[in-house]
Amino acid sequence: MFDGNAGSPPGADANVARLCALYDGLLARADATISAEAESELKALAKIFDLDAERPAAELWPYVRAVLVRQAPAATVAPAPEVGPLTVLLVEDDAEAAAALTEALDAAGHRIVGPFHSAEAAEAATALHPIDAALLDINLSGEATGLDLARSLKARWGVPIIFLSGDVSAAAANAELAAAMLIKPYTGRDVLDALARIATPDAAVA
Repeated sequence: MFDGNAGSPPGADANVARLCALYDGLLARADATISAEAESELKALAKIFDLDAERPAAELWPYVRAVLVRQAPAATVAPAPEVGPLTVLLVEDDAEAAAALTEALDAAGHRIVGPFHSAEAAEAATALHPIDAALLDINLSGEATGLDLARSLKARWGVPIIFLSGDVSAAAANAELAAAMLIKPYTGRDVLDALARIATPDAAVA
């Protein structure tokens, strides 16, 4: 859910704990190697966290790990640039999180389409409202998931997607769909910074 505080405790999500156990062990030694599957997942995570996925795995993992446990060093991600108002599709089936996000987006001057609790309702709304970006929970009420909606939005409109989820594995497996991902619990500032970065893709990452 949305968290108005600055961070979340390490290992707050089972997927995060799994990844830390996997890569901490694999990359504990300088001469360690990882499987092609593990390296692919690591690079996918790096891409959706806006990190340099071309670094060697042993160099990349500490940065990915820092983002996963919300202890990123200040140099990992560049400050978000200022952007003008965006029209943002919000799909989040946690009512409290949706309300808090709506408030944060509105206060920053963005226009919100939603919030919607289901992918079906959100997709219907996109036919009526041109949108600049979509904030999507992966696991939603209804038959369709946030992944299904992301595929449709990208195929039909080319909309940049930000996943809002604790399902790190699902996001990594579908990294080609996302411009960014925020792990729950996230803050309003996290969301606004992510929107700013996808709106200005030339923004540099350390």
